[in-house]
Amino acid sequence: MKRMIFMSFLILLFFNLNAQERLKDSITAQHIQEVIVIGTTKISSKENKPLGSIDEYLQKSSKVDMIKRGAYAWEPLINSMPTERTLVTIDGMRIFGACTDKMDPVTSYIEVSNLKEATIVSGQEGSCHGNTIGGALDLKRNKMMFGHTKWNFNVNSGFETVNNQKIFGAGTNFKSEKFYTDFNFMMRDADNYKAGKNVEIPFSQFKKINVSGISGVKLGENKLLEAAVIYDKATDVGYPALPMDVSIAEALITSLKFQILPKSDFFKSWETKVYFNTIMHRMDDTKRPNVPIHMDMPGWSKTFGYYSHLKADYNQHHFLLNVNGFYNKSSAEMTMYPTDRSEKLMFMLTWPDVRTLNQGVYVEDQINFNQHSSLKLSVSAAIHQNKIESEFGLNSLQIFYPEMKPEKSRVLKSFAVNYEFNSNVFQAGFGLGYGDRAPSVSEGYGFYLFNSFEKYDYIGNPYLKNESSVEANAFLGMKLEKFNAKVSSSYFYLSNYIVGEILENLVPMTIGANGVKNYTALDNATIFNVSLSTELQIAEPLKWSAQFVYTRGKDNQNQNLPFMSPFSYQSSLKFEKNKFSSELAVHGNAKYQDFAEKYGESATPDYLEMNASLGYLFKMNNSKILAKIGVENIFDRFYTTFSDWNKIPRPGRNFFLNLSFNW
Repeated sequence: MKRMIFMSFLILLFFNLNAQERLKDSITAQHIQEVIVIGTTKISSKENKPLGSIDEYLQKSSKVDMIKRGAYAWEPLINSMPTERTLVTIDGMRIFGACTDKMDPVTSYIEVSNLKEATIVSGQEGSCHGNTIGGALDLKRNKMMFGHTKWNFNVNSGFETVNNQKIFGAGTNFKSEKFYTDFNFMMRDADNYKAGKNVEIPFSQFKKINVSGISGVKLGENKLLEAAVIYDKATDVGYPALPMDVSIAEALITSLKFQILPKSDFFKSWETKVYFNTIMHRMDDTKRPNVPIHMDMPGWSKTFGYYSHLKADYNQHHFLLNVNGFYNKSSAEMTMYPTDRSEKLMFMLTWPDVRTLNQGVYVEDQINFNQHSSLKLSVSAAIHQNKIESEFGLNSLQIFYPEMKPEKSRVLKSFAVNYEFNSNVFQAGFGLGYGDRAPSVSEGYGFYLFNSFEKYDYIGNPYLKNESSVEANAFLGMKLEKFNAKVSSSYFYLSNYIVGEILENLVPMTIGANGVKNYTALDNATIFNVSLSTELQIAEPLKWSAQFVYTRGKDNQNQNLPFMSPFSYQSSLKFEKNKFSSELAVHGNAKYQDFAEKYGESATPDYLEMNASLGYLFKMNNSKILAKIGVENIFDRFYTTFSDWNKIPRPGRNFFLNLSFNW
């Protein structure tokens, strides 16, 4: 029955293909990145849930999946690769989490209230701000720009029944000919959520506040100075898929940018930014019942960085030079408290105060042959150095690696070539690339890090080689007056693929663990994905869109890789007329049968979830009020998916109300 539904979607979407008229305007060839619009400062009825989390926005992309360990702070996968193999930045700034269990991805320290859009770039085209294998995600800040003097204010409020989540936000922005500023606040407070059939999921609550500000001043006719800050604090965050929760996760992200627009036919823009961010994250299990031995696991991360962008044009060439660097300090520890208070506390460094210094350069040349075709060439190189500052931490790792030294330097490199043709109707492109990355702090220097998915303690390996990837990608698209479709595909051949390998005869530190693994590298692995995105304007107010994705990954022993999306789909029917909007959407995936048993996975059944929403935009003089109501998981299905850590079930039926007031 569900396969019939899939086929019906495809047939209906392609039904009127030959009857559409061609677009008349020519399009200048340019390399298009996927952009997801985010933000609440400008009211739009197009988004079915304006106050949804960043995670909910991102998972709509064909390139992004989300690993869920609870209701908060999902980990983004790009091309089915986790955060070690990808690059996530905020306005080009490098930020590193402070949690050894990846409970604090970069995306968790921002809000819809302070972001304009998320730019998703696949593979080596995403290496502008650093080395990556799978691609990059850059979260761009929302801000005013210079103009006629004007004040704007906004208030946002929402409620969700599935976890009694209360949402409140407010903001203001101001602009003039020589100054602009944005300030906003967002708060979320949620109880445990209920899965389908009214099953409560304990330890899934969270509280969060987010404050951000950004100001710019014009120093001259073509000079800008801009300062920005984000403060984010989450407390009492439950993670039902993990053995521990989070008592506090706190981040301060700051930057200062200087930009000049030269009066030159060659140089077009020069932008330099210095930034600093500090993150503190504390795991604890004091609220969990029947804990054999209580643990406290705090972590810290501090990053100082900069980048300097220079853009220039010469004839059909468009150049970009980016010189960038960062210095990061990462440390984490664990203290165990025996039930017998007469016994001594047990202490160890899980991240032994690792200092990372990286200095890189990226060069790009986009050649526009004509208004229809272009070629983009890019190359980057970086010097990457790790140093263990803690002598105690070094001595701990030397138990396993007696000859290891506290410092290790690497050279990282990448290059890519991408061709694109874009006519009035057809769009096509292909590309090749190569890139490598250094092991993460956990992979290189982690000490007894428990992976609750595989049930093994992990030990880092400072002798790991750079993991590298050769990739090929292609796409083919069609744009007509009322219909467009695009098929995209990528293939990655990864060498020195970093995974865990069981160490025999070692006793795990974590009670209940199956054993101990250390990070090692397979000779190779492959990842292939293909996606189809379509959109059909059925009538003036009615639009149908759909997306289908399939991914497959295997290692050199022909074993499946974990977290590879089975055939998945999402489709929506949107109606927009004057001030009224509505949407009916479905999403789901086929049975997860190509699971990676070797890496702790098992099969999950297929599922289909249906959502609906209604919206109305009220206008009063210069004020606007957008009201959105909706229901998610209409049929209250109890299910779990391939990307749910330890198979925690998804939320059940959820009624929501979002109100946005702008004046």
